[in-house]
Amino acid sequence: MAAQNNAPLPAGLDVAGYHIVKTIGCGGFSIVYLAHDAHGNAVALKEYLPSQLTLRSQGGLAPQVDPAHLALFQLGLRCFFNEARALVQIHHPNVVRALDFFRANQTAYLVMAFEAGHTLQHVITVKCAHGARLSEAFIVATFVQISNGVRAMHAHKLLHLDLKPANIHLRHDGTPILLDIGGGALARTGSGLDARPVPIWSPGFAPPELHQGCPGPWSDAYGIGASIYACLLGTAPPAASARALDDRTDAQLNRLAGVYSDALLQLVRWCLMLDPLARPQSLFALQLRLRDVSSATGPHASNVMMVDYPPAPSAA
Repeated sequence: MAAQNNAPLPAGLDVAGYHIVKTIGCGGFSIVYLAHDAHGNAVALKEYLPSQLTLRSQGGLAPQVDPAHLALFQLGLRCFFNEARALVQIHHPNVVRALDFFRANQTAYLVMAFEAGHTLQHVITVKCAHGARLSEAFIVATFVQISNGVRAMHAHKLLHLDLKPANIHLRHDGTPILLDIGGGALARTGSGLDARPVPIWSPGFAPPELHQGCPGPWSDAYGIGASIYACLLGTAPPAASARALDDRTDAQLNRLAGVYSDALLQLVRWCLMLDPLARPQSLFALQLRLRDVSSATGPHASNVMMVDYPPAPSAA
């Protein structure tokens, strides 16, 4: 992900009634703060701040936008708000809860529930540092639930498009939730996909069609497969562009024969097909295969049920 070159807002600042405590995350598209609402509840405050279009120096509030980039910045602002309106309608245990959104400081903010715990990437890093592997039961149980959350997003006409272990948060009870859905999400319409400015994809986790402007549910299936690959091998798959020239992912997965089940390895291969039409075409198709792997893995994984999620109601 691209670096964030803008200075964060200072601790102690109040923004539309939210009191900033500290910066807790940043990327090329946004900065996320731990904040307190008017009742003292902890929330995550996400600020729309595309680093390729804006400049904010230390101590500043409003980002400075070059006139040449203003139209693109405003387009991104509209996308951010459209996504926020959809996100606040999603009530799902595996998707971070969006609580509010507003304009301030000549940009936009999304307020989300603050969740204690660690990212899946942190868990992978710690395991690798100790020479250990994640168990198949844990991996399958985690991604059965994550697929439920992604399918809920799809039902609300949203694609995530930045699925990776760093964007999967594990609560203290182990329940996984999707994070960073404001920056990677992409609104879908009946006629196609709304344009997005300055796409920021994560190498290794991004399917090739993202660079060609034709993503769909199959693109999030790739992200799920790449994230499981990272759980198995401790590292992201090679970037799709590199795989197109010399694809070694299958050889890497073959090394895990006997360590993980053939069913799980085949699921990852299916999700990581470079041809979008060769992948799962819907999250439902992926969930069916995950459920089969889950049933074969053991009681810890199979106790996590596939949740059916109804489509979002049509806009009035």
